[in-house]
Amino acid sequence: MNHDKTIAPQSPLADTPQPPRTRRSARDELNFLLTNRLPRHALTIGFGYLSRWRHPWFAKAAIALWRRCSDLDLSDAQPTRYDSLHACFTRALVPGARTVDADPAVMASPCDAIVGQCGAVDGTRAFQAKGYPYDIGELFGSADAAAPWRDGCYATLRLTASMYHRFHAPHDGAIEHVTYLGGDVWNVNPPALARVAKLYCRNERAVIRTRIGAARHPVALVPVAAILVASIRLHAIDTRLHLRHAGANEIDCDARFEKGDELGWFEHGSTIIVFAPRGFELAPGIAPGTRLRMGQALMRLPEA
Repeated sequence: MNHDKTIAPQSPLADTPQPPRTRRSARDELNFLLTNRLPRHALTIGFGYLSRWRHPWFAKAAIALWRRCSDLDLSDAQPTRYDSLHACFTRALVPGARTVDADPAVMASPCDAIVGQCGAVDGTRAFQAKGYPYDIGELFGSADAAAPWRDGCYATLRLTASMYHRFHAPHDGAIEHVTYLGGDVWNVNPPALARVAKLYCRNERAVIRTRIGAARHPVALVPVAAILVASIRLHAIDTRLHLRHAGANEIDCDARFEKGDELGWFEHGSTIIVFAPRGFELAPGIAPGTRLRMGQALMRLPEA
């Protein structure tokens, strides 16, 4: 494994043009204030420590409260009892809980998710919400790093806090490089996406560059961290990427995988943006608001 030069965290994009103002509900305004106008880094680090506190009674009470306030479903989880919130957040599934589309012409969803903005990349422009574009070069760290996905196809996959948080290989292939980009921890829910310009380009994230299929198509998975979740674990590099990460930011690797293999996990809910090159297209039924389970068809590969 070769470690290259370190990339410094990006500074806030102060010169970003502001998107058009839209009508906002009082509930969304309150949600945004409560989840973003707090000391985000300190709260995230503190929650990370609290979630790892191993105490069966505390974990049981916290999970019971979590279930009352959300649609948390542990019926397909393994194990079924947890000694910490962290163990519940990063839970595995019982064998056979997800079916992976075996069609070699299909790239599967790497995770359970709600589809956000998706479709064709317009040159190097994609969208986090309607009227809120970003340049994928800023997301990837440089224009050169984003070049393979110019005029390509993308899908934004949002994992809610109650969802299964592990992510998997969308096709047969290999991870060839990982770039870690430090940053902020804005919430990535719809109220924040409709208020903070270029939010994905500001937040902590990892760019996972892969090659898939017999044609070795370049596909990128970009896990984006958020408040309470600034920790991403990747098996390929055996490293936990988080706000206090002090290792290399550019990491070469050659980790081969088969479709459906587990690649890593978030330690709470967040987002994965999938980028494919020109010629890929969204699978039928993929649109903003679509609910997916890991393994379902996400995109179709180009015809040979």
